[in-house]
Amino acid sequence: MGGARSQVNKAHKTRFASKASRHSHKIDKVRSGKPVGSHRAAVKGARAARLQHSKAIRDQKRAALLKEKRSSNGSSSAPRIIVLCGLSSSANVGPLAEDLLTFAAGGDEKLTSNTVASPAYKLRTTVLQAPYGDLTSCMELAKVADLLAFVVSANSLYNSDSGNPVDEFGSQCLSVLRAVGLPSTAVFIRDLPSDTKSKQELKKAAVSFLSPELPEDCRFYAAETKDDFHMFMRLFKEQHLSSPHWRNQRPYVMSEEACIKPGDSMGLCTLLVSGYLRAHNLSVNQLVHVSGAGDFQLGQIDILKDPCPVSERKNSDVMDSDDNQIQIIDTFVPDPLNQEPLLVENIPDPLAGEQTWPTEAEMEEAYESNKQRRVVKRKLPRGTSEYQAAWIVDDTDGEGDDSENDNPDGAGMVIDEKDHSEHDSDSSDIDAVSHFTEKFDQETIGGTEMGDDENLTKEQIEEDIKRIKESNADDEEFPDEVETPLDVPARKRFAKYRGLKSFRTSSWDPKESLPPEYARIFAFDKFTRTQKHVLAKRAELDEESSKDCARIGSYVMLHVKNVPTDVASKLCHPSRKLPVVVSGLLQHESKISVLHFSIKKHDSYEAPIRSKEPLIFNVGFRQFTARPLFSSDNINCNKHKMERFLHHGRFSIASVYAPISFPPVPLIVLKNIDGQQPVIAAVGTLKSVDPDQIILKKIVLTGYPQRVSKLKAMVRYMFHHPEDVRWFKPVELWTKHGKRGRIKETVGTHGSMKCIFNSSVQQHDTVCMSLFKRAFPKWPEHFYHQI
Repeated sequence: MGGARSQVNKAHKTRFASKASRHSHKIDKVRSGKPVGSHRAAVKGARAARLQHSKAIRDQKRAALLKEKRSSNGSSSAPRIIVLCGLSSSANVGPLAEDLLTFAAGGDEKLTSNTVASPAYKLRTTVLQAPYGDLTSCMELAKVADLLAFVVSANSLYNSDSGNPVDEFGSQCLSVLRAVGLPSTAVFIRDLPSDTKSKQELKKAAVSFLSPELPEDCRFYAAETKDDFHMFMRLFKEQHLSSPHWRNQRPYVMSEEACIKPGDSMGLCTLLVSGYLRAHNLSVNQLVHVSGAGDFQLGQIDILKDPCPVSERKNSDVMDSDDNQIQIIDTFVPDPLNQEPLLVENIPDPLAGEQTWPTEAEMEEAYESNKQRRVVKRKLPRGTSEYQAAWIVDDTDGEGDDSENDNPDGAGMVIDEKDHSEHDSDSSDIDAVSHFTEKFDQETIGGTEMGDDENLTKEQIEEDIKRIKESNADDEEFPDEVETPLDVPARKRFAKYRGLKSFRTSSWDPKESLPPEYARIFAFDKFTRTQKHVLAKRAELDEESSKDCARIGSYVMLHVKNVPTDVASKLCHPSRKLPVVVSGLLQHESKISVLHFSIKKHDSYEAPIRSKEPLIFNVGFRQFTARPLFSSDNINCNKHKMERFLHHGRFSIASVYAPISFPPVPLIVLKNIDGQQPVIAAVGTLKSVDPDQIILKKIVLTGYPQRVSKLKAMVRYMFHHPEDVRWFKPVELWTKHGKRGRIKETVGTHGSMKCIFNSSVQQHDTVCMSLFKRAFPKWPEHFYHQI
């Protein structure tokens, strides 16, 4: 049955093998000197090395996790902060906070503080309430929360019309907190019925409503009975709490007590802030930021005895001591040689660009050269400026002698080194129209502000708001288009503008014609390298036990010096319910530079936002006033086009003068409204710190074809003077139907011009010319918003 279907094995082709391989079995492997299985041994060693390396990485991660767990749950760790935030008006947060503190304290005694110790759970907890309706306070409390607990009422699931436990303020609060960066989250469900079946149904309904809005690891708890609180505390103790990355980079202290040190005068005082140090070690030589007040230096750090220990023995020691007096364990005083200076602005030297006084030899040499120098006059075309004339090269030296005879009618401009009458007349003309130029710049940029409300009537305010909305709509429909003024020559009005062959590839010097504000800011050669060095320096501060460094988890009293007395009194006022947050600054973070944020308009804000409009920026723990300049986000280009307004539905770049921060840091933009709480206007994140980033303001001059003949067309109403046509002749033209062209010559005396295009132009087409000028953000009147 075999036949053709029988199996045929492939013959072993030994005739193709080498002689050494055929006789290798005859050779004694001991005498050959080659170890047995050397290749396999090498492979086995490499595999063992890889396994050992993987084991070392696992052990390192396990040790880091164990260290973090001990620091967060041990007796020396700071209390965990729980912030209760109501998502609707029916969610009563006050009774829940009292019940939670009472249960955590393990007794029914009267509570005197928001921080309690739980000996049964070996845990210390701080419970804070976020006021409903105050978006700014909710945002500030969420910045320091270890656990952000949202509170909902079960009654809203069947009493409200929509059956949604989150109202309008709650949804807005959720969107803002997500933009800031959510820590570990939980949801407390109140007002649940006693019936087990109804209780489970309402809890499932709340989970189905809120789970899409919250992180996946969010836990839901019933908050009615002691068993519910016991379950929460048991799980909360073992929970690994996550926090935003930007908060983990900086040490901070949330105040348990804040007061003013008496004895200071001259409008400045020392602010005393007591609390637990979190996240990192804090050096007394570091600068600190007081939220809402600004950046300051530390005068002293006192390590105090823990007022709320976990163990009973430590608690009894405190009670047996002097009657609740502050016990100082250690004190750190700054070193004048190592303390970081409080540098905010660079102090420019007005004589930095001046020349030194010349020597006598240099003066004698200059005198001889001027004596031998001849006055050379050149014949130049009409409309040529002195700057353009400097680039004109003379063919022969003898042509200047007959220049007066060659120009009998004075048709060309004669530039004489001793006679500057033409230049002086130009500068006087520019001064005459400077007021109009400034006004036009403000209108095109959108940086004009509304008039003082005290001097405006209600009708005038409504008219101004209507004008802003119309300009916003015009900017979306006809971007960058401006009209050429009739009373001012275009060559003077647009003297600072230039044409670009290509917006992407054409070069633009970032150091050219910088404003005076650039002398007050700081810049880095390589910002990413500086950030890496600063973070490495902060890591070294955590590893070493320095004599001027307070350890993480210790109870400290910070002496913040040179704080304005009026600001400190508002921070310490008894009516203030928010704690004072003092955060340590990394190196260079007090200095002013140009920051660029990736920003997007918030969906709930409908009013137009103009460039250079005063806004409140919340960047990490900081809150300052800025006047941003908006621009497009170009990925493959080193130039960015300025935008007059921040439009809906797309990301833009907001460039501001602000204190330096190291990314990534979230951004929340608030807008002040008279007589109301600040509302959220935009959200974003810090993108880069770069003063050399080029932002170009683009304007488009438009004209209309009067007569068309194939590739040629006579265009008018783009300019109103023949000199303007000759001035802008090198700039390329384009039409709204995609044609490209150039100016050939001027026609008539009213600014009409003959143009040539690359294809036929239609009569109803529009001829455009693009001009560019570099734009800069505006320096704010004061950086830090008054409390």
